Amino acid sequence: MDDQGRRGLGVLLGVGLACGLLPGITLGGTETIDIVLSVLMAGVVMTVLTQVIFIGPSGRVPLPALLVFGLAGFVQDALIWWLLSWLGPKFASLHVDGLATILLAALITRATLLLLSQLSPAAETAEG
Repeated sequence: MDDQGRRGLGVLLGVGLACGLLPGITLGGTETIDIVLSVLMAGVVMTVLTQVIFIGPSGRVPLPALLVFGLAGFVQDALIWWLLSWLGPKFASLHVDGLATILLAALITRATLLLLSQLSPAAETAEG
């Protein structure tokens, strides 16, 4: 899997984890299709914006650089989750409650993306 595919998968996993773990993210609707569409909308928006404006390493990097990339990416993800908190009720049944939930969702999303990019076998071969 190439770097772009790993980023996309990391974002999708992070969005899914954030939506499933955080009580401040409400996937409205009683039907399964509403919940699936809400998570899908959040995943697509996050993936597209993360691919267009990419902040992060393209393989293994030293810890100080990883922290800088992680912090910059966390800010990017927090801004995207803030956008989702505004867009969610307009297009899907997604509600994000409060700044704390936005920050936690951004942290989960960025941590998943960085973990996947650092633990991937393709990232190890890029180093050597």
